[in-house]
Amino acid sequence: MALKDTLLYVGKAVIFGLIMAAVFLFVTPLLTNKDTSSLFFQKRGDNGFELSFSTAVRRAAPAVVNIYSLSVNRNQPLNSGSLQGLGSGVIMSNEGYILTNYHVIKQADEIVVALQDGRKFTSEVVGSDSITDLAVLKIEGGNLPIVPINLDVPALVGDVVLAIGNPYNLGQTITQGIISATGRNGLSSGYLDFLQTDAAINAGNSGGALIDTSGQLIGINTAAFQVGGEGGGHGINFAIPIKLAHSIMGKLIKDGRVIRGALGITGEPISSVMAQILNLPDLTGVMITGVDPQGPAAQAQLAPRDVITKYEGEVVPGVEMLMDRIAETTPGKQITMTIIRKGKYYEVPVTIGENLSANEQ
Repeated sequence: MALKDTLLYVGKAVIFGLIMAAVFLFVTPLLTNKDTSSLFFQKRGDNGFELSFSTAVRRAAPAVVNIYSLSVNRNQPLNSGSLQGLGSGVIMSNEGYILTNYHVIKQADEIVVALQDGRKFTSEVVGSDSITDLAVLKIEGGNLPIVPINLDVPALVGDVVLAIGNPYNLGQTITQGIISATGRNGLSSGYLDFLQTDAAINAGNSGGALIDTSGQLIGINTAAFQVGGEGGGHGINFAIPIKLAHSIMGKLIKDGRVIRGALGITGEPISSVMAQILNLPDLTGVMITGVDPQGPAAQAQLAPRDVITKYEGEVVPGVEMLMDRIAETTPGKQITMTIIRKGKYYEVPVTIGENLSANEQ
């Protein structure tokens, strides 16, 4: 009898839940005055409604431009030029600022931007950053299409995404996939946390848009760091997260370059085995393996085998976090690091220098 009562109770709860879900799905569009199903389902003749991402594409695609990189041959007449590379870009503002990849435009003497409405513009390079493989261009024009963007919504593994670009100069193309992983690093300099996707990103897609199913920009596609070489391979492709790309864009617009801090060290994460060898507690941190004799670390008398455990009071879990914090610190600022040397803790003040090698233009 008790079992029957339990099953009856559970059954009522399930039915109630289904009813409430149905009510919610019915009432929500009425309250918001919007049919949410229209985002993903489109009427197709007599076949009823079919799954479609055309609404998202219509919102974002006009802002994705084709970039023609031309290099002038100085041994030929002035008006002659050769096509050096093709890529894509994304119009980010009414002022005409365009985000693209650095490798797309780095060897170009003249850059032509073609919009999907047929307009063409010559552009100027506002600034570029080889470390993040980003560049900002600027065009002068009215009524420019702007890509939708929301910096507060992070991309999650499993999200459906669309890549928009101009692969192999075939014209604007859309590919679809999911976010396979986030926080991928170690592919270039360690400053990047790539989005990994199985949406096809081929040569020419570089600098194009990775959008979500509502049409909002979540990343800038790059074919520079592909497994198996440029052009992608085996469904493993990468995009620069929009939050990082947007931050770099702001710095390039402001200063024409990205100003990064430098400490002048190399290091490796401290392991439990190394902690035992150095007679350290089992902790996280970064052990210094090399010191630039002309760098800020040498001036602060840091040395190999010193273990950095905190940076400005923040625990250092690994090399990537430490290098990111150093890069984000304004050159000339004095910071305090906690280190362990020969089993003893020390607070060491260091004046951060500037990473001049990051400013390849």
